[in-house]
Amino acid sequence: MFVLFCLCHLIGVFADPDGLKSVSVMEGDSVTLNSDLTDIDDDDLIMWMFGANNTLIAEIDVPEDRITVYDDPDGRFRDRLKLDHQTGSLTITHISTEHAGDYQLQMITNLSKSFSLTVYARLPVPVISSNSSHCSSSSSSSSSCSLVCSVLNVSHVTLSWFKGNSLLSSISVSDLSISLSLPLEVEYQDKNTYSCVLNNPISNQTRHPNITQLCHTCAVFSEVPAHSCESAEAVLRLVATALMGVAAAAAAALLINDLRATRAKTEQMS
Repeated sequence: MFVLFCLCHLIGVFADPDGLKSVSVMEGDSVTLNSDLTDIDDDDLIMWMFGANNTLIAEIDVPEDRITVYDDPDGRFRDRLKLDHQTGSLTITHISTEHAGDYQLQMITNLSKSFSLTVYARLPVPVISSNSSHCSSSSSSSSSCSLVCSVLNVSHVTLSWFKGNSLLSSISVSDLSISLSLPLEVEYQDKNTYSCVLNNPISNQTRHPNITQLCHTCAVFSEVPAHSCESAEAVLRLVATALMGVAAAAAAALLINDLRATRAKTEQMS
């Protein structure tokens, strides 16, 4: 089994019964497709080809003592290919998604190896927000709020909520690049550890919510006792009644003053 090196990330390597080795790598890393040779024969010719058309991208001609790397017509391999002069292994640097596909190693000794390279985009860190309009309360001492974990423009990933090490819910997307969001209802006084995890087959990104901060609005609503609301309503009724009494007394005083003024004018005229 060949050895595969990658900068910074673990790469998945698998072989099917037909000898095709599947390689997974993160975008921006480097990968080495290993020939499994320890040394090259003096009369050997090693060729690396890419794609359905078997485009020649690199070769070692031992009799001519020549190592050559070629560029694909669209320029995707420019300054990215390196050949090991001793083993013939091919290294591709600064991988991008355009380098995904099939690679084949051919040797004049009839040795042949095939690789299928999958390139995954780097994962963003999930964003967790709360929706205070979805606060709910089942009693005067408990309240829950709705958290939402979101990621933008992702593909070939799974977004999941965990409580400790237990999976609560998840959602996946395959080929399409879309935005994902996953809700979670929590008690604002919950002391459990929650995490939102975005992952693909070779990497993951995790975000832990701060429930105290995110559910602050729900907590404020919950901390107002029901009897306090009833007391406040009673006070408002008393105030309204008092105001109505004051208004009625003022109206009566004005009416009495008007009657007195009218009587005085009548007596003066007579």
